[in-house]
Amino acid sequence: MTDMTPASPNPPSKPKPRPRPQVMKLTEAAAQRIIELTKRADSEIVGLRVGLKNGGCAGQTYTVEYAHDVRPTDEVVEDKGVKILVDPKAVLFLLGTEMDYKADKMQAQFIFNNPNQVSACGCGESVQLTPAKTDG
Repeated sequence: MTDMTPASPNPPSKPKPRPRPQVMKLTEAAAQRIIELTKRADSEIVGLRVGLKNGGCAGQTYTVEYAHDVRPTDEVVEDKGVKILVDPKAVLFLLGTEMDYKADKMQAQFIFNNPNQVSACGCGESVQLTPAKTDG
């Protein structure tokens, strides 16, 4: 015997994906510094690329460089009118990070307030990070 039930006209829809959390956020000081750097660059840039590299006494160092293009794998963060491109290999290590900018008489630098930081070296040049714990 065959089933004579008509096929449903609309198949069940897939649930909408959860919105992804923003990887990083910026302080006003960091956003203003990025705007200044963008204006002073000698070629057109789309923002700053942020990542991590292995090295230093604690194991990892943050990298910040001009981004001339958006790569297909970049995680794009737009905050306070500026664009940060996060290296995909660094996303889990930077999740929840606030990027700040501090200048005093001796130095000026971007500061990363990262909840995933386990430790830092004494000189402040490198950090040890663990991947963020994600729900799911």
